[in-house]
Amino acid sequence: MYSLLRPALFKLDPETAHHLTLGGLNALYSLGLSGIIAQHPAADPRTVMGLTFPNPVGLAAGLDKNGDCIDGLATLGFGFIEIGTITPLPQPGNPKPRMFRLPEAQAIINRMGFNNDGVDKLVENVKRADYRGILGINIGKNAATPIENAAEDYLICLRKVYAHASYVTVNISSPNTKNLRQLQGEDALNNLLSQLKAEQQKLADKHGKYVPIVLKIAPDMEAGQVVQIARLLMQHCIDGVIATNTTLSREGVENLKHGTETGGLSGAPVRDKSTAVIRQLAAELRTCAEQGLGSALPIIGVGGILSGADAAEKIHAGAALVQIYSGLIYRGPALVAESCAAMRTI
Repeated sequence: MYSLLRPALFKLDPETAHHLTLGGLNALYSLGLSGIIAQHPAADPRTVMGLTFPNPVGLAAGLDKNGDCIDGLATLGFGFIEIGTITPLPQPGNPKPRMFRLPEAQAIINRMGFNNDGVDKLVENVKRADYRGILGINIGKNAATPIENAAEDYLICLRKVYAHASYVTVNISSPNTKNLRQLQGEDALNNLLSQLKAEQQKLADKHGKYVPIVLKIAPDMEAGQVVQIARLLMQHCIDGVIATNTTLSREGVENLKHGTETGGLSGAPVRDKSTAVIRQLAAELRTCAEQGLGSALPIIGVGGILSGADAAEKIHAGAALVQIYSGLIYRGPALVAESCAAMRTI
């Protein structure tokens, strides 16, 4: 079905097509017609961060920022769903147009800027949803919050989503919020992780359950930065890491229509950069574990997965799970089952 719909959707503005597709998924779910969209992959459970995932293929954050379409997206066969990025207060994001397709490269450039309805609205949507699977909630800071006060925004969101999330992702790597990636620096990250970990323990005591925290990092880092981040993650006993977000690089797309638009580039062009970070991160985490700094934490691999072979490559590089986003736009729901099949024997 998606192969028939895609040409029509690609004639629309990307953001319009995005909202139309989510609305359609919700409508089909409400009518009980979800079965015509995609077949669910065979069960392939993986236990990661103390959670049992029905299969290792998840939906990356960004597609459903407010949790408006959790039930509709769940019909596509994902082993887990991540919603957000959400901020304490609603914000409109960056001016439109702010999303661009690059079909020749199977890529997308976006500069959305954490447009969302605020954390309270997301929580309402999560409570209303029927979905009872693994749900990640991705949190960020408001654009108007000074970078030196960013930790408080993350703490506000963490407190509000904790009871409703299977795990919480801390997004410090979007290129579309001014200065956000400064939080990946050693001192800033050390301070942020320290506060988040302390709050996590308080919330675990309050709610009687432990909700893992994972950090989402950028692909545009020097080798030394990856080493530094790996050691800080283990030092603070963070539960996992998502590698990677979108890239600022334009290598391979600079001569294409929209190739020089500002924002984060996702899709096929980020595949190798993401996999390289995963491979280095996995090696450094193993080294840290061998040095007695703690247990190597799991990696969720994301970036440029357009086929089952791409998903398997992330696992071979060191990821325990994968997520897709741009690949879903170009390949449709069939990519979920294909990726699951490719990973079943790994």
